[in-house]
Amino acid sequence: MSGSDKQEVSDRIRRGLVYTESEAAFQAPRRRTDLIFEYNHTPPGDADKRRSLLVAILGSVGERTVLLPPFSAGFGSNVHIGDDFFGNVNLAFVDDVDIRVGDGVMIAPSVTLTTTGHPVHPHRRVDFARFSEPIVIEDKVWIGSNSVVLPGVRIGYGAVIGAGSVVSRDIPPMVVAVGTPCRAVRPITDEDLVTRRPR
Repeated sequence: MSGSDKQEVSDRIRRGLVYTESEAAFQAPRRRTDLIFEYNHTPPGDADKRRSLLVAILGSVGERTVLLPPFSAGFGSNVHIGDDFFGNVNLAFVDDVDIRVGDGVMIAPSVTLTTTGHPVHPHRRVDFARFSEPIVIEDKVWIGSNSVVLPGVRIGYGAVIGAGSVVSRDIPPMVVAVGTPCRAVRPITDEDLVTRRPR
């Protein structure tokens, strides 16, 4: 594939338009699958090795980051994580384009963050055709177990996403949001400073 062809495909990917597996094959060197495998098999006590692997895998990673194995990522290099992050087991990053996670974010077990979807009509899914849109998770967000965040979503500062939610649209800051599709059900207020869990 020529340089101009790669640029044309890159432009389509960036604009959220459909592209195929063959067209995007030139991006394969950015995949960190071997390093992810190594990370997932590193002994729990070897914190230094885990940290060095995480720095090599991710596009950027902050300080005091905990990512419990196993985790998966299509690339790894398109994931950017801030400081004081906690990601529990079985976190899946479908990061064909950027996933940006702010500071102080907590993600419960078995959450999927997917930047990529596929056309509805089967004839448009030939050669694994897909589209990708970035995900942004702002500071201090908490995402509950078994939630799925879909392409193009932004979750606002301090929001809580209830377990099992499917987040298909933006979530405003400082709300509790739940459901399929996920929607805000109430604001987070000072009352929550003295309660154990969301009402």
